[in-house]
Amino acid sequence: MALTRKKKIIIAVSVVAVLAIVVIISVFASRKEEPEVVVIKIETRPELKQTVTASGEVRPIRYIKLTSEVPGRIEEIYVNPGDQVIKGKPLVRIDPTQLQSSQEAQWAATQASLNDVQNARNAINSAQQALIVAEAAVASARQQVVASQTSVDRAQVEVNTAKRELKRYTDLIEAGVASRFEYDAARDRLDTANIALETAKANLETQRIAVKEANERANQQRIAVKEAQTSIKSSEMRASQQQAFLRGQVSQRSKATQVSPLNGVVADIPTRVGEFAVAGLSTTPLMTIADMSQINVEVNVDETEINNVDVGQQAKVKVDALGDKEIKAVVTQKNPLAISKSDTTGGLSNRVNVQEAKEFKVTLQLTELPADIQTALRPGMSSTATITTKTKNNVMAVPLESIVEKAPGGPGASPSPTVAGNTPTPVDNKPKSQKGVYILEGNKVRFIEVTTGITGEADIEVMSGVKPNMEIVRGPSRVLKTLKDGMTVKRQTKKPGGNANGNEGS
Repeated sequence: MALTRKKKIIIAVSVVAVLAIVVIISVFASRKEEPEVVVIKIETRPELKQTVTASGEVRPIRYIKLTSEVPGRIEEIYVNPGDQVIKGKPLVRIDPTQLQSSQEAQWAATQASLNDVQNARNAINSAQQALIVAEAAVASARQQVVASQTSVDRAQVEVNTAKRELKRYTDLIEAGVASRFEYDAARDRLDTANIALETAKANLETQRIAVKEANERANQQRIAVKEAQTSIKSSEMRASQQQAFLRGQVSQRSKATQVSPLNGVVADIPTRVGEFAVAGLSTTPLMTIADMSQINVEVNVDETEINNVDVGQQAKVKVDALGDKEIKAVVTQKNPLAISKSDTTGGLSNRVNVQEAKEFKVTLQLTELPADIQTALRPGMSSTATITTKTKNNVMAVPLESIVEKAPGGPGASPSPTVAGNTPTPVDNKPKSQKGVYILEGNKVRFIEVTTGITGEADIEVMSGVKPNMEIVRGPSRVLKTLKDGMTVKRQTKKPGGNANGNEGS
C-alpha cells in the first residue's frame, strides 16, 4: 500500500525531530562530561606556620589543697569560693578546747621538769662546795703529816744525841772520872728522847690516817658531784623533751585556725561548718587555694603530633568562657609519659591497651595577660591551645583540598611526573601511595606528584613537583576525586550570590 503525501511528511518531520533530540541529548551529555573545577595559581607565601591544636583546661602554677592538721569540729569558715585571699588570712577555725587542755597539761609537765633541773643544779652546787671543803681538809691533813714527820725527825736526833751522851758517861764512869749522878741524868735524857720519838711517830701515824680519811671524804664528794652532774643532765634532757612536747602542743593549738599559705583565690570548699575534721592518714580536706598570678594551661596532645611539640614554642590559647579572645602562651613542659584517652589517673600501668589512642600532657604558661582576663580566669576552665611548631618564610604552598592521594598504579596516576625540576620517586620494596595535584593545561588536567613539607591551617608546603604561577585544580572535592589524566574540564565561574572557592560539600 503506497504512502500518502501527508504520511510521508509526518514521517520526515518525526525523523528530523528524533535527530534533533539526539543532537540535543549528545550536546548536554558532552557538557556533563566536562566537570567544572576551581582553578588557582600557585603562589609563594611570605610565611607558613605549622600548628598543633589541643584541648585542655586552665591550671594555676601554684595551688594548695589545705587539709586539717588537727582533729576537731569545724566551728567557722571565714571565706567563700571565689574570694581573693592574701597570705596569712584566717580561713577555717576548728574547736580548740581539746588542744588547749593538752597544751595546759603539757605546760604543767614542763614546769615540773624545769623545777627538777633547778633542784639538780642546787644539788650539784652543794656537792661542789662540799668537795672544796674536803679537798681543803686533805691539804690541811697533809700539812700536819709534814709537821709530824719533822717532829719525828727532831725526836730521832735527840735520841741519837742522848745515846751518844750516855755512852760517853758510861765510859767515864768505867774510867772513874764521872760521877754516878751524871750517868743517871744521861740515861734519863735518853729515855725522855725515846718517849718523845715514840710520841712523834704516833702523831705522824695519826696524821697519815687523817689524810687517808680526808681523801676518802674527798672521793665521796667527787662521786657525789658526778652523780649530781648526771642527774642534772637527765633533768635537762627531760626538760628539753617536755619543752619540745610543749612547743608541739602550742603549734597544734595554733593550727586550730588555718591561714592562707599564699596569695590567691579560693577555688573550692568541700567542707561545712559543724563537720568533724580528721587529721592523720585520712585527713579531712578543707579547701583549695590557687595562686592565679601565674597561670598555666594543660592540654592533651595526640601521640601522632607530640613529636612536633617542643619546650619554648609559642602558642595561642582560647578559653571557652572568654569567647574568641586569644591569649599568648609558651610551652614550658612536655610530659614524656603517654596516657590513654580514657585514663583519668595517669601514670604507668601494667596493662597495655594497644587499641586505644594515647595522649601526652603539655603545659603552657600564659603570658602578657591583661588584668581583666587574668581576673576572669578560673581553675578548670576549658581551653584550646594552638601551638606553632614550625614556621617557614617564602615558601611555595597550595590549599590542603587541592592535594590528591592515589594508590600506586591506580587510575589516573602518572608513572613519572614530567614537570621540570622534579625527579622520579624512588621505588621501594613496598609500593607507596602517590601524593600530588592536578595542573590545568589548556582545558585538560594532568596529575603531578609533589613532595610536601609543613602543614598550615589551610595550606601545605610544596617542596618539589610544581613551580609558582602554575595553575592547579583546587576543587570541588567531589569532582577532584573523579579526575583523570587528560580529562577535559571547565573553569568554574562565579555564580550570582555563590562562592567560587570550591568549598562545596565533599
